[in-house]
Amino acid sequence: MLERPRTPERYARGFAAAVVAVATLLLAANAGPARAADTPELRSVQFEVAGGAESP
Repeated sequence: MLERPRTPERYARGFAAAVVAVATLLLAANAGPARAADTPELRSVQFEVAGGAESP
């Protein structure tokens, strides 16, 4: 039969879990945003209006 863990053991596990959680949050907060591999080129797009009329 499983025995219930002693109180100090439970507190030690909870404290260790809290330390791991805080460390994980600090590491995630310090991680900067990923940079794009290449900046996309801006290309101009030209539209033709049917019937030869000029666009407004």
